Amino acid sequence: MIIKAPIDLDLTINSGQTSQPPWMKVDGEYGNVVLIDGEPAIFKVKQSGDYLDFNLEDKKAVSKLNYIFDLDFNLNKFYKYLNSHEELKGMSEFCRGLRLFLAPDPFECIISSICSANNSIKRWTKSVSQIKENWGNKHGNYYTFPQSNVLSNAYLDEGEEFNLSCISDISKCCTNLKNCGVGYRAAYMRKASELFALEMDLSQIFTMSYDEAFQTMLEVPGVGPKVADCILLYGFNFKEAFPSDVWIKRIVSYLYFDGKDISVSKVREFGMEEFGKNAGYVQLYMFHYARRSGLIGKLK
Repeated sequence: MIIKAPIDLDLTINSGQTSQPPWMKVDGEYGNVVLIDGEPAIFKVKQSGDYLDFNLEDKKAVSKLNYIFDLDFNLNKFYKYLNSHEELKGMSEFCRGLRLFLAPDPFECIISSICSANNSIKRWTKSVSQIKENWGNKHGNYYTFPQSNVLSNAYLDEGEEFNLSCISDISKCCTNLKNCGVGYRAAYMRKASELFALEMDLSQIFTMSYDEAFQTMLEVPGVGPKVADCILLYGFNFKEAFPSDVWIKRIVSYLYFDGKDISVSKVREFGMEEFGKNAGYVQLYMFHYARRSGLIGKLK
């Protein structure tokens, strides 16, 4: 069925948002397994003009797809907002059709965001995909993300796997977190998994205010302010979040502060105050505008 909400599917899925790795693309069609009321459903979507062609017509599946690609967000209204700000004019032309790529599973977003810290998009997406293959459930060609109680019991490294398993050759110890290429983040991932398996209810985050949710995320091992905002934006749809790192700092400084050196924390505060409920989308468009327009090269 055709879902008439404008989107650039390739740009959205491959924009490096830490909700999840890109969906698998085969013959121009993106696919993944998505749980609906705990039951797996194979989602397949492709670009149809400015819109999406979706393989399912079930109301719950369509509602889930609308959420994942944030199809209820009014892009045209947002473009008018961008064009009403001198510093943001033109961004919509470089990023037209870019939407939030929200997590079907917030726990996957938490682990993905932890994995993304000081890491390239290519590396963290490969690592998270390997985690899914190692500990998730397979449905067709796709894997669900493992639940927190499963990942909390994953071996940390090959030494632990060798000592605690029945494998007699350490060179064959490959089902451990560090073997997924996550490096020092392995310990954070397992501790975070333990936290959500034993103490913290993820569903409660959706009912919190942004400030309460932000402070809650900072309690998660391996999560600082930038990762917390990524989790809240891409995992829980808190659009007032403004994830800020050195690149966003340079872009904001160039656009608003004449290139002056300002702290990342000040950039975050500025973004949230200046853009309000549009902060998350402005951040997303800022970064991709800087990449596509060549501004990133000027800021290095």
